[in-house]
Amino acid sequence: MNRKFDVLVIGGGNAALCAAISARRAGASVLVLEGAPKFYRGGNTRHTRNMRCAHDAATDILTGPYTEEEFWEDLLRVTGGQTDEELARMMIHESKDILNWIVEQGVRWQPSLGGTLSLGRTNSFFLGGGRAMLNALYRTAEELGVEILYDAEVRDLDIADGMFLSASLQHKGKPVTAKASALVAAAGGFEANIEWLKQHWGEAAENFLIRGTPYNRGSILKMLLAKGVREIGDPTQCHAVAIDARAPKFDGGIITRHDSVVFGIVVNKHAKRFYDEGEDIWPKRYAIWGRLVAAQPDQIAYIIFDSSVVTSFMPTLFPPIAGATVAELAAKLELDPAALEKTVTEFNAAVRPGTFDHTILDDCRTEGITPAKTHWARKIEAPPYLAYPVRPGITFTYLGTRVNREARMLMKDGKPSANMFAAGEIMAGNVLGKGYAAGMGMTIGSVFGRIAGREAAKNARN
Repeated sequence: MNRKFDVLVIGGGNAALCAAISARRAGASVLVLEGAPKFYRGGNTRHTRNMRCAHDAATDILTGPYTEEEFWEDLLRVTGGQTDEELARMMIHESKDILNWIVEQGVRWQPSLGGTLSLGRTNSFFLGGGRAMLNALYRTAEELGVEILYDAEVRDLDIADGMFLSASLQHKGKPVTAKASALVAAAGGFEANIEWLKQHWGEAAENFLIRGTPYNRGSILKMLLAKGVREIGDPTQCHAVAIDARAPKFDGGIITRHDSVVFGIVVNKHAKRFYDEGEDIWPKRYAIWGRLVAAQPDQIAYIIFDSSVVTSFMPTLFPPIAGATVAELAAKLELDPAALEKTVTEFNAAVRPGTFDHTILDDCRTEGITPAKTHWARKIEAPPYLAYPVRPGITFTYLGTRVNREARMLMKDGKPSANMFAAGEIMAGNVLGKGYAAGMGMTIGSVFGRIAGREAAKNARN
């Protein structure tokens, strides 16, 4: 640790490894500081399974083209226009090359998946999932000569007039200083910092579950903002989905997420529906349900469906709660039986005949109730009746550091930092002002990670 590295990367997930590999391939000496123990390395990446990239034609792993313009339209739709168009379009363009570049770093894709995910054309799936993808990147980084320190918790950053000088950290109980000519911050958001979440969400945040790593507490983000880096994003905006209320507080991962919403109805603790369960294709809408549930009393909701659809969606870690009647199910959920019976009866009466097809915006809808279910509406009438209790599951937050096309951080005065770059969740708010579509987080990490590493190496040489 007495030597000065060309590039210091703080973080250990996809964005950090892409940056480290990119910088090393550009000739830089690289040190990676991962705050977690080796077994838990990789932040939220180990819970991922796919990446959304633009491509012009079908491939061995994708069923058809996904143009840059269609990707842009999807991003525009989920963000409601709250995105930096220049950076977003650049990311989308660069994503086309990432599909091949990531394979060159040892990552393998699996054949496209069918079923209810509806992602076979747009998203590429990692063979073996996120942890296998991570292991491949770590193996490549190590073979290239990237040095990696685990259990390396950064306590302070020495930054003067927008220039990074060194990082102070604790390693094996001892204080250590790491010096480098350039910094890449890729240490995630602040979703695991419940007290920080409560500053913006109030006491409701106590009922949030964190899908990913407990190590993303936002300490690096807080240091950077305190030392003059310009912030971007709304601190209440995040990637939040409905996950099983029985999941652990942290690290529940992908197997706690429920994809059954479009096949039933969702009610709150008063047994009342509160949103259109059939608004759009699931990968474009699943990420709104965390915020919707967060706005309900006690941040709890229940997905209600019947036995006719149990094989229609991906199973989860937790089995559904069952009742021979709607009233019996309500009692098990500690809901008012009469209220749930009324909601189900009114919903069934409002369902209009149609041709069910979960892969398109079909004509199965309701009439005469509010909220409507605009697609995939079918009567809930085949016992046993089933339910999943769900709470908001926070994946990552969107408050972050402002960057430019070089992934270089901008300071509060608008000037680019002399030698500081950012990639991944810590700067995702540049692209994601709100909303989410499946696989975008990994795209942001890979694209900006590669750019940040390359530019940091160039900066160090100069």
